[in-house]
Amino acid sequence: MTSSAGTATAPQAIGPAVTPRDVVAAYVGLTKPRIVELLLVTTLPAMFLAAGGVPSFKTMLVTLVGGYLAAGSANTYNNVIDADIDELMRRTRTRALPRHRVSKRAAALYGTVLGVASVLVLGLGANWLSAWLALLANALYVFVYTMWLKRLTSQNIVWGGIAGCFPPLIGWTAVTGTVAWPPIVLFAIVFFWTPPHTWALAWRYREDYAAGGVPMLPVVASRVTVAGRIVIYSVLTVLTSLLLWPVAHTGWIYPIVAGSCGAWLIVESVMLLRRARAGADDTGAKPMRLFHWSNAYLALVFAAAALDPWLL
Repeated sequence: MTSSAGTATAPQAIGPAVTPRDVVAAYVGLTKPRIVELLLVTTLPAMFLAAGGVPSFKTMLVTLVGGYLAAGSANTYNNVIDADIDELMRRTRTRALPRHRVSKRAAALYGTVLGVASVLVLGLGANWLSAWLALLANALYVFVYTMWLKRLTSQNIVWGGIAGCFPPLIGWTAVTGTVAWPPIVLFAIVFFWTPPHTWALAWRYREDYAAGGVPMLPVVASRVTVAGRIVIYSVLTVLTSLLLWPVAHTGWIYPIVAGSCGAWLIVESVMLLRRARAGADDTGAKPMRLFHWSNAYLALVFAAAALDPWLL
């Protein structure tokens, strides 16, 4: 929305949620379900790989519920801390806090309840190693990324994104009770995958991040620089994914899927760089093509890791 002078204005406050549907929608929205879904996509395959087949239903249910609660807690605190930024960005100004559907105090209490519940669910239902790993991931996301790095440096998502790498470790330890090399490789895949995935989205919403004062790389660097970094991290992602083949002793399904999907990820990133070098604007560069493919890439690679042990 713009005023008659052409300057951006914040959305009008709608006020507290009053109907049961409003309340449910507001509190579910605080957990950022779409982001949680992506995290769970990396949790379940690690459990299949750890079990060498299908884990017990109880273990899967406990881990997925506990993982949702943990990620939901971190995302809720992210909403609370970033409420001022969210109100300035078009992409986020319809969230519950900018629209005053939920108060900051209620959201913070909700995030705390979810966090405590996640530790108890994972600790009592799976094991305490998984519970403490989930708690560490939350602490990194809230205190290191959201409260510190996000507004400080263009490398925010590189190091702050470590929190999103924990689900494979949590899934593996929920089944085995120990940490091993395969989940560490899965952790590293997500680590290298996160920057190009996030930078592609930030490229599309560069003006939003600039308005919110968030120094994402596409805000502070040229399109060519961003695309070049995306290529580098895409290559590192693919190379790391192939390490799982010898480390986890997978069959041939995993390397075929990881190699073919990885090749396409690199092709998409190189095409993005070529469009940037050709002088394409934000729309012409088509960064969302890479963003959407990166989502599919991660899901397919982790699905291959899950299916490989019991298909061969």
